[in-house]
Amino acid sequence: MELTEARETKSQLAAFARDLAEQHGVPAQPYALEEGDPMRAPTIALGIALQDGGSYGIAVRYRLGVPTARAIVRKVAAEAGDTADVRRTGRIRSLGGGDEAVSPRPPVVTAQALGETDRVRPLRPGVSIAHVDVTAGTLGAFVVRAGDGSDDAPYVLSNYHVLAGSPEARPGDVVVQPGPADGGSEPEDRVGELAEVVPLARGERATVDAALARLDDGIGVDLDYPVGRVTTTARPRGDEEVAKIGRTTALTQGRVTAIELDDVLVGYGDELGVLAFDDQIEVESAGSGPFSRGGDSGSLVYRADGVALGLLFAGSETGGTNGTGLTYVNPIDTVLEALGVGLAT
Repeated sequence: MELTEARETKSQLAAFARDLAEQHGVPAQPYALEEGDPMRAPTIALGIALQDGGSYGIAVRYRLGVPTARAIVRKVAAEAGDTADVRRTGRIRSLGGGDEAVSPRPPVVTAQALGETDRVRPLRPGVSIAHVDVTAGTLGAFVVRAGDGSDDAPYVLSNYHVLAGSPEARPGDVVVQPGPADGGSEPEDRVGELAEVVPLARGERATVDAALARLDDGIGVDLDYPVGRVTTTARPRGDEEVAKIGRTTALTQGRVTAIELDDVLVGYGDELGVLAFDDQIEVESAGSGPFSRGGDSGSLVYRADGVALGLLFAGSETGGTNGTGLTYVNPIDTVLEALGVGLAT
């Protein structure tokens, strides 16, 4: 199928899947329920996958949770025909660092080869960062907002659940580097303050998990990634080779396995429950280990030629070709548009 036809087919299959779910008594809004409620599965995420030969098929993603899941998936896949790319994802969660013990404040380091959990000055992409009341996530990129009266001073771009963490967070809250899970604290490790978020709310659908931090005066920045400077963006077409540098797994390589995924259900814990995200990018590892793990949230995902594709925010610990999980990414152009910024050059 051509891309336009694949999009039309995906829309038709989404309506078909909703009808099937209703027949099986599955709630129409499973993402509005509590995170631990098994009735949220078998909601199916549907997207588009590039196939051999350059045509497109339908990506069908699911996680078992109730006895009717397999039956619904089989019927949707049969309706999609030979174009169906069916995968079980495992449970998908936001990838902030949640379980690490807080360690003593680490020394300042400058070498990129050292761990991403260290205290690093000047700041650079891939290092640990977070709201002072959050554990840890990743500094994804530096961005600018033209015409804000600050001479295009850079902001930090990361996830909502990294730089804000909860609906109670407010602009002006302290942001530290490294994040608290890695020993960061106020005032010694303060680098800026929360400036803006794209809100997330229980029971509401979403497209991005994103926020900005305004850097304090005198905080230096290094714009380079392992691939060099990343200043341009693109929408993925599928099957791209990609990379990211993150707080937990550092530099990893991957491959885009699906685009335009709707109804990706992501667990956010007690405050937000399970949220449904539309128009997402799926990435699997291209190596023997995972592409991402907890704490990598906020990482910028870019092509091998240094073009940015998305902002990493969630993942599973199972699934993918090598069994180490699948990673979910917000399209970068959607993120930048939502916040009214562009990548710093």
